[in-house]
Amino acid sequence: MKNQLLTALVLIGVVVGLVMASQDKYTLKVPGGLAFSEFRGYEDWRAIGMSRSDKATALILGNPTMIEAYRAGIPANGKAVPDGAKMAKIHWTPKQNEFFPGATIPGNLQNVDFMVKDSKRFADSGGWGYAVFEYDRASDTFRPGDSASTPPQANDAKCGLACHTMAKARDYVFTDYGKR
Repeated sequence: MKNQLLTALVLIGVVVGLVMASQDKYTLKVPGGLAFSEFRGYEDWRAIGMSRSDKATALILGNPTMIEAYRAGIPANGKAVPDGAKMAKIHWTPKQNEFFPGATIPGNLQNVDFMVKDSKRFADSGGWGYAVFEYDRASDTFRPGDSASTPPQANDAKCGLACHTMAKARDYVFTDYGKR
């Protein structure tokens, strides 16, 4: 009986440890900036477009506010993206499709980038807040991007401004909304 009780307690301890060790990505936050929780449900947003390089295959997604802005002609119409618009960009390592060798498909998850338009909160960065959350496959967890990330991040909500400044005339948005 004592051995069964001891075994049960050990098993309970292991289960509790495993539950506590699993990460809730929605608790993460970039210091001084965006929280992962601000983008809850991004996995179900509509596709805006995609991008590909030798190092990453990416899918760019938008919340309903961003999709409506695109449908209204932004960024080509020169108008500002409305506050509340959000974008997510999921990066994977490119992988050759085993059935179609000329096709590239998502491989391992690399990171997730986020942008949110909030002209009051981020007035000093063109009205946009940015965040990168790096994915660690070994631990199945995310962490805020930092100076070791590619590209290096300032680890705050302005990390994307340096890159996005080249698209200032398009309200800092690179991606076009492809014809549907």
